[in-house]
Amino acid sequence: MLHKIQSIKNLTDSTYIIRLDKNNFDFRSGQYLSLGLPDEVNMREYSIYSGIADPYLEVLIKEVKEGDVSVILKKTRVGQALNIEGPYGFFTLRDEDIKEKEFLFLATGTGISPFHSFVKSYPNLNYNIIHGIRVAKETYGKESYPSSRYVSTTSQDTKGDYKGRLTAYLQNLIVKPTTLCYLCGNVDMIHDAYDILQSKGVPVDQIHSEVYF
Repeated sequence: MLHKIQSIKNLTDSTYIIRLDKNNFDFRSGQYLSLGLPDEVNMREYSIYSGIADPYLEVLIKEVKEGDVSVILKKTRVGQALNIEGPYGFFTLRDEDIKEKEFLFLATGTGISPFHSFVKSYPNLNYNIIHGIRVAKETYGKESYPSSRYVSTTSQDTKGDYKGRLTAYLQNLIVKPTTLCYLCGNVDMIHDAYDILQSKGVPVDQIHSEVYF
């Protein structure tokens, strides 16, 4: 289905948000869609960044220089139509958990996307986010979260909330065994975080992941 671009917002030199007409596109927060130019074979999967009640669709995209799709999408313009397929995926929250549970969201880079959608979709959610990035300017959408619920960990500068990798911060974090943990981003972070969370007594069935790369 074709959706027209409403706006393109550049967050850094390589990362941007595309906002599109929603056109009655229904999804569950945490799902992803496939996005590309009309009549093109190459499409790329992106987690939905916007909330379920927003009157538009948003995706957060990092341009990959050797990529087939992200470079082309960065050159698109307002009013241009893009092809969307989906939604897909099961990286979602159960209705009963939203009301009762405490959540820990672990993200690297643009892996923050589904968590941004969760927070926008469920305003009463009890959550904390740890966002692993290289430098502080990559705190995409930081203003969307109360400072008490969001921690940025920066590996290449000292301007984040914590200097070092996400997993180093997690090692020293108290995590209740009843916490539901959602991991999205770099596969190495996800593997290491799984081990750390299990060592803290979090059961495997309470750890959910979505690998970005």
